[in-house]
Amino acid sequence: MTEDSDVFLSFRNVKKTYDRQTLVVRDFNLDVRRGEFVTLLGPSGSGKTTVLMMLAGFEHVSSGDIRIGGASITRVAPYERNIGMVFQNYALFPHMTVAENLAYPLRVRKMPRSEIRERVAQYLKLVELEDFGDRHPAQLSGGQRQRIALARALIFEPALVLMDEPLSALDKKLREQMQFEISRLHRKLGCTMVYVTHDQAEALTMSDRIAVFNHGVVQQYASPDELYEQPANAFVAGFIGENNLVRGSGHLESDQTVRVTLSDGTVLRAAQGNFRDASGACVLSVRPEKLNISTVDTPPPVGSNVLNARFVAQHYVGDFIRYYFELADGTRVIVKTMNDDRAPTLTEGQASTLHWSVQHSFAFHPQPSAVQGESP
Repeated sequence: MTEDSDVFLSFRNVKKTYDRQTLVVRDFNLDVRRGEFVTLLGPSGSGKTTVLMMLAGFEHVSSGDIRIGGASITRVAPYERNIGMVFQNYALFPHMTVAENLAYPLRVRKMPRSEIRERVAQYLKLVELEDFGDRHPAQLSGGQRQRIALARALIFEPALVLMDEPLSALDKKLREQMQFEISRLHRKLGCTMVYVTHDQAEALTMSDRIAVFNHGVVQQYASPDELYEQPANAFVAGFIGENNLVRGSGHLESDQTVRVTLSDGTVLRAAQGNFRDASGACVLSVRPEKLNISTVDTPPPVGSNVLNARFVAQHYVGDFIRYYFELADGTRVIVKTMNDDRAPTLTEGQASTLHWSVQHSFAFHPQPSAVQGESP
C-alpha cells in the first residue's frame, strides 16, 4: 500500500459474493495514486471485471469499502460517482452523430451550449477526428469508434476513467495503435485510469502498475518491470509472459539461495522467490530469453546452472527463434534467441546443454489449487 497522502482511489477489505456462499472477490485491498494508470490483469473468471463493476457502481459491494479522494462511494449511485467508462462494445448511441455522442454527457450535466460546442471540438481534435463530427458511429472504423468512446468518457473531466477490455474486439494492428493512443491521452490529460484486460503484453506496455488476479485474490501489485523480472509466486511467473517452470525438490541454503534437485538428480540453484521452507517441493522458474544453448564455442560459464535436454523443434517467429527442448522427465523447456548469426542449427532429437545465470532463476512453492466454496 502507498502512503495515505498519495492515495486517490482505495479499496479496503472488499468482498463480493453472488450466492452468499462463494466469494468471487476475497478481501481485496488496493491503492491507486492520483494520475496513475493501473491495470487489473488476470485470466477469465479471476475477479478483475467484478472489481471494476463494483468501482463503477454496477455491482454492489458485499462487504468492505471503496473510497475516492478519501470519501466512501460504496453507497453512492453510479451516476453520482463522477466516473467515465469505456466499454468493449463502444456503447455509442447509433442514432446520434459523433458530435452528439460527445455532447451527451455534457448536456446531462446542463452545461451551457457554447461551452459544449467548444469542448466537443476540443476533444475531437484531441483524438484526431476533427472532421468526423457529423458522421454516425456506423460510418466509422472500429478504431475510430473506440477513440470516440474514449473521448466521450473523458470529455466531462471525470475524477476517474475505467476501461473494461476496450481493445479486445480490434485486430492486432488497431489494438497496438489504440494502446499508443490511450497512453498518449493519459500522459496529456494526467487523469487516473483503471484498465481491465487479460492481455499481458497490453498491460505491460501501458501500465504504471499492474494488479495480477487469480481466484479473486491479487497475487502481486507492482510495476511492469518488477512483475516480469521479480514475480512474487509461481502463478505470476507463469502468467506474465513466457516462463519455464521446472518441478523439483528445494533445499534452502545459508545464503538464501535455493538448491533444486530434479527427478533425474540434476542440481540447479535459484534465488529464493517465495520458497521459505527449509526443504520441500518447489518450482524453479527461468525466462526463455535468459537461457543459452551451449556450443563448442560457448561452453557454460563457471557457476552457472547447466541442464541436459533433448531438442524437439523450433519455430521461426521473425525477429527471434523459439527452440523447444524436453527434459528426462518429459518437461518442456523453451529457449528464445535472436534471429542472427549466433542462432544455432539443431537437428531433431539432438542431445543439448542449456545454461543460465543463477540470478535469473526463482524458486517458488508449487501453485495452490483454487479455493472452493469459501464462505463470505
